[in-house]
Parts: sequence; structure tokens; C-alpha cells
Amino acid sequence: MKRNRIVRVLKFVVIAALMITLLSFVVMRLWNWLTPVLFGWPVINFWQAAGLLILSKILFGGFRGRTGRHWYWRHRMMERWEQMTHEERMKFRQTARGRCGSFRSPSVEPKV
Repeated sequence: MKRNRIVRVLKFVVIAALMITLLSFVVMRLWNWLTPVLFGWPVINFWQAAGLLILSKILFGGFRGRTGRHWYWRHRMMERWEQMTHEERMKFRQTARGRCGSFRSPSVEPKV
């Protein structure tokens, strides 16, 4: 069991390193292809491209590979919603409307 975990962690590290290397290479090639011609900016090397990739991750929060906890919460809420009766749903809407304001027309009822 512990050995499988170590193998999984090593696989993750290797795949992550390969992905970072590949993405850095792509960023470098695109930068060197476009920006010197379009804007007159200098050519960059591999490590500068890796730094740009990391900086863009920090600033813009992109490259999300997996869905986060919010999907679990959403799925769980949908399950609860399906198990509610019509009266419970209306009561929930009234309570949420009091806290959050009107977010959906009360005449719209999702199909069960």
C-alpha cells in the first residue's frame, strides 16, 4: 500500500516536470516567433519562458487541471435539491432570497 503511494507520487512528479518542460518550450517558441516581429521585444531562453509560465500561473491562476471542491459542493447540493419536496424548495428559495436577493424567478421550477 505504501509502495503504491510512492509510485503514484513519483509518477505525478515526473508527469508534472514533463508538462512544465513542454509548456515552457511552447511558451518560448511562441514568444520568440511572435513578440520580436510584432513588438520588437527581445528573444527569450527556456528558463525565462519557464519563469513567464510560473508568473502567469501566479498572476492569472490558469492551467487548472482538476475540478475543485466547488464541484463536489455543487453535486451534493443538486442531490439534496432533487430529494426536496416542492414545499421545501419554495421555503429554501424564500430563505435564500432573503439572504442573497432574487436570483431566479419563482415561477421557474426545474424538472425533477
